[in-house]
Amino acid sequence: MRIVLAIDGSDFSKTAIDELAALPLPSGTEVRIISVFESPVLAAPGVVSMGGGLGNYYEEALSQAKKSTEEIVDLAVQMLREKNPRLSVTTAVVNGWPKNVILEEAEAFNADLIIVGSQGRGAVSRFLLGSVSQSVAMHARCSVMIVRKRGMNKKDQ
Repeated sequence: MRIVLAIDGSDFSKTAIDELAALPLPSGTEVRIISVFESPVLAAPGVVSMGGGLGNYYEEALSQAKKSTEEIVDLAVQMLREKNPRLSVTTAVVNGWPKNVILEEAEAFNADLIIVGSQGRGAVSRFLLGSVSQSVAMHARCSVMIVRKRGMNKKDQ
């Protein structure tokens, strides 16, 4: 079995790691942990085109975003291996739009399952901000497991 675990360092991602580790998986299961960071250009279009001293800002922001994301992935690998050392784990840190990158990585990995955490946002928030997990579930060519943090109630949303 081939599983893509998409994480962002949140408590919801940690819950997804715990759920994955607890699954009764067949031997030989491969897990690809991915995390996506958005470059300043994606987050704020036009920043680079303004020129001047912003080029250094862009490079520093991109470097810091990548470094933070790599740390998140390293911690996830450590957590998963502690909980289930039988799994074969690889990683990817990718610059882009999370909704698209998760689907592209799953396709390239030939995943049987994608696991993502759900932030449990209400309908208005999902409409305004979009939902990565919802988009992945709607567009993936394989099964998708959306993990909710236990004990969430309406006031947490």
